Amino acid sequence: MTDILRRITLPVVFLLLAYGFWQSPEAKTIAAGVAIFLFGMLALEQGFKSFTGGTLERVLESSTRGLGRSISFGVVTTTIMQSSSLVSVLTISFLSAGLISLAAGIGVVFGANLGTTTGAWLVAGFGLKVNIAAYAMPMLVFGVILIFQKSKAMQGTGYILAGVGFLFLGIAYMKDGFETFKNAIDLTAYSVGGLRGLLLYTAIGIMATVVMQSSHATLVLTITALAAQQVSYENALALAIGSNVGTCISAIIGALGANVEGRRLAGAHLIFNVTTGVVAIALIHQMMSAVDVISRTVGIAADDYTLKLAVFHSMFNVLGLILVVPFTQTLVRVLTRVMPAPEVAFEKPEFLSKATMQLPETALEAIRNETIRLYDRAVEIIAHGLALHREQLFSDQDLKTLVHDSRRPFPENVEERYEQSIKSIYSAIVEFSSQAPTDGKPEVGDRINALRNAGRQVVESVKALKHLQTNLLVNMRSPNEHVRDQYDALRVQIGTVLRAVEDLRKNPDDALTTLSLDAARVELEKNDLVSDGTLDHLIRNQSIDARSATSLMNDAGYAYDLCQSLLDAATTLLGPHEFEAQSIERSLALDETEIEDAVHRHLK
Repeated sequence: MTDILRRITLPVVFLLLAYGFWQSPEAKTIAAGVAIFLFGMLALEQGFKSFTGGTLERVLESSTRGLGRSISFGVVTTTIMQSSSLVSVLTISFLSAGLISLAAGIGVVFGANLGTTTGAWLVAGFGLKVNIAAYAMPMLVFGVILIFQKSKAMQGTGYILAGVGFLFLGIAYMKDGFETFKNAIDLTAYSVGGLRGLLLYTAIGIMATVVMQSSHATLVLTITALAAQQVSYENALALAIGSNVGTCISAIIGALGANVEGRRLAGAHLIFNVTTGVVAIALIHQMMSAVDVISRTVGIAADDYTLKLAVFHSMFNVLGLILVVPFTQTLVRVLTRVMPAPEVAFEKPEFLSKATMQLPETALEAIRNETIRLYDRAVEIIAHGLALHREQLFSDQDLKTLVHDSRRPFPENVEERYEQSIKSIYSAIVEFSSQAPTDGKPEVGDRINALRNAGRQVVESVKALKHLQTNLLVNMRSPNEHVRDQYDALRVQIGTVLRAVEDLRKNPDDALTTLSLDAARVELEKNDLVSDGTLDHLIRNQSIDARSATSLMNDAGYAYDLCQSLLDAATTLLGPHEFEAQSIERSLALDETEIEDAVHRHLK
């Protein structure tokens, strides 16, 4: 459906623009202004995305603990970025990752709606009163210079400067275009009064916002047209209402491919904007009177319709918050009931079947292959839980550098993936192994038990990640560099173990699997931040507080358990199949005392 709409919309827009350019040269100036303005918004979003690797996410996570703070965050960030779409994308990302609740996400979207009103004030109060193009030029020059620098921070700053410059330049073009346009055609001759005009221009505002994918652009276009007296005040109010409703239509189209949480958030956005729009239309005359009263109170001239439009836009968004915010929890319950989470599609085993259960040898190999498959699923979940791509993790890239540069959480629900893949596959392994034939051979039974235990170790590693992940995703972006560094060290520790196992899989001809993994066990013990005195040192120097130290100590334990579980599973899964070779490996493996001795020798 979305693809069909896009295929139809683009040719229609092109045809309308071509006809407008042919009929009126002045229309080209206005259209160029809109295009430059939209390009500025893209550049602005690109610039802020350069800073989403830590700072923005930390602020989002800490600023959404409570509905009031969520709304305030939406207002402030949209005011700064002048892009509610970027704020919404980040909100959906954190909502999908389970780092914020649906209620908090709804609060951010509500606040973002109110934040868009600051754009109207800036344009009406500043953009139309001065030669705004003069400010645009230096911003464009400095912005483009910074974009070509190697530093990511400089590039981001450059995009932001260039984006603001293009916004200013687009507003100037729209303003000049309408000023010229009014000498050729008087668009106010096409104004429509009464309820019919209100509904018609609201619909035009909705369509314009859907086409431009920006309520901000529609609002700026309306204000500049109003300033040039090319649209009546009443029709401009209707366009503003339509732009608000239209922005949620765009969000709905964008959420069609999102998960259920994203669709619920889009639903909340729709309910908020439609409710606000309907109330604004129903109370339009009362609100216009209220705008007149407020304008007189704050000193806005009676004929300064652009500023009065900004007052109206702010007023009906505030009214929407007053009407909807008290029912946020009810809204969450309704959306959850109307849009339930889809049934979890449990992953089925690939190697376990009646055919492979006919002989002990085939049953053993089937259990081993299925457990290795279980391990692969776990590794993918763990890598994503550490905010790392699996391909990067197993590349030749320096692990510390990779961890340092990867701080954006994956929009993945670990609990859901655990139920979907890990738990379902392991349950099938347990059921199959309990029925597998042994032909009375004790060694076959021992091997089946060992493989089943290896599967349990894989499950335990994912459970440890579930405990670790919440604190890890927050603290790897902590403003305290010492806390951040220690959580990076935990990520490196887990990544090192995963790489050690992967290296062994790539080189299966290694003489002794157990001995190869013993080196990883020794490194794991050596790097324990509690036993090596790192944590004690940080507390004594007051580098971290007691609360952070407690969390870090617990999370270090989860990371240790995760690594040990993976090493135990790998020892069984990657070891030799022959029973004699297995016995030799077990006899040569380091026991706990020998590992502790190796660590003590290192520390000395």
